[in-house]
Amino acid sequence: MNHNNWKKFVSVFEKTNSSPVLIPLLKKTTLSHLAENQVFVACENLGSKIILETKKNQIEKEFSRFSGKQMVLVFFIKEKVKKPTEDETPLLKYKQSKETAIKSSGLQLKFAFDNFAVSSSNQFAYAAALAVAKSPSNFYNPLFVYGNVGVGKTHLIQAIANKILKDNPNKKIFYCPSEEFVNDLVELIRIKNTAHFRQKYRFLDVFLVDDVQFIAGKNTAQEEFFHTFNSIIRRGGQIIMSSDKPPQEIKKLEDRLRSRFSGGLTVDIQKPGHELRTAILLIKAKERNIDIDNEAAGLMAEKITDTRELEGKLLEIYARSLREDGKITGDIIKNELSKKDKQTASRLSPHEVMRGVCSYYQVRPSQIKDKDRRERIVLPRQIIMFILRNVLKINLEEIAFLLKRKDHTTIIHGVNKISTLIFKNPTFKEEVNRIISSLSLST
Repeated sequence: MNHNNWKKFVSVFEKTNSSPVLIPLLKKTTLSHLAENQVFVACENLGSKIILETKKNQIEKEFSRFSGKQMVLVFFIKEKVKKPTEDETPLLKYKQSKETAIKSSGLQLKFAFDNFAVSSSNQFAYAAALAVAKSPSNFYNPLFVYGNVGVGKTHLIQAIANKILKDNPNKKIFYCPSEEFVNDLVELIRIKNTAHFRQKYRFLDVFLVDDVQFIAGKNTAQEEFFHTFNSIIRRGGQIIMSSDKPPQEIKKLEDRLRSRFSGGLTVDIQKPGHELRTAILLIKAKERNIDIDNEAAGLMAEKITDTRELEGKLLEIYARSLREDGKITGDIIKNELSKKDKQTASRLSPHEVMRGVCSYYQVRPSQIKDKDRRERIVLPRQIIMFILRNVLKINLEEIAFLLKRKDHTTIIHGVNKISTLIFKNPTFKEEVNRIISSLSLST
């Protein structure tokens, strides 16, 4: 296949496609080189590349028919290509800019080690990720990171890939949520082009899969992921995965995949504590040039335990602060959070509070109202009392009636008990705040 053959193909393609945009752009491309079943096609600029890639499947199908065998097209920007020499292989000579490499890999530049806040809750995962980034395939392979929503899993695994690409922009790296992997497979099975799927995934240097638990129970996806996993490892590539739980706890995951997922290093990221949430908030504010003092950041981090909600609230308060001088102070935060509490209280009903707390502790509302004195019943009962009194501002007699207690002295005891625990135990305080936050989100 040479340049003239590519021109012939474009002429043939033009006869079946009269697009006033696509054809002129295709005519300005040139065939650069071949590598196995890949055809590298040079585009004039990024705009041309983006438009051509939207029609890639159609062009690829026609080109495979023209050449008589299954081929995969790779579009790139002309000026980024190094001319071949006699002692270079085509793959070694093809180079990308850092920006192009990151975009084509599905990564986001903002996820870096430099802006990842580290504390005791994530320091082991951070150290493992840094080791993999500095020497992929030589330390922990696969690296499996798990933890709850909003603890920084995506940030950390993408930071690994961004560091690797910074050191070597020619590395073939791809990041995708597991849902994208499944959707890709379904689509290419539908159009009978699974060879394209395998070419895309099985020859990577680094493969990052987010929320890998979602392939569990999907037999075809698990089968394909198994072979993809083996192919990348066999060729010396690095695999990095994230999940909301460790491999042993992922239901409906095939045993052979569970075994491979556990074959490297499995690390967890815990929920961030108050100090780490404050640091994360300050980093987010700095990234967006938002002026917020330490007291304000600490107040927000104390009240809001979910890091994603924390960033959203920061942007919301910042938008309101622009009416004045744009600086977010402790007084502004106190005022905004007070408004939020009042709005939450006005929307919530006592029964919604009871249902939410019971759901969190996995007890029945009927158990809360009876005379059961077991600790696993007493604690959620007292938390309900605390929320009804301090958040919804319901009077003591009404709370006693709702919970079928003898009189209001029982309610006072329960509220005081929870207040004392919150004061003495920061972890318990976070737990109660998380419950209250979940109640406000569900309304």
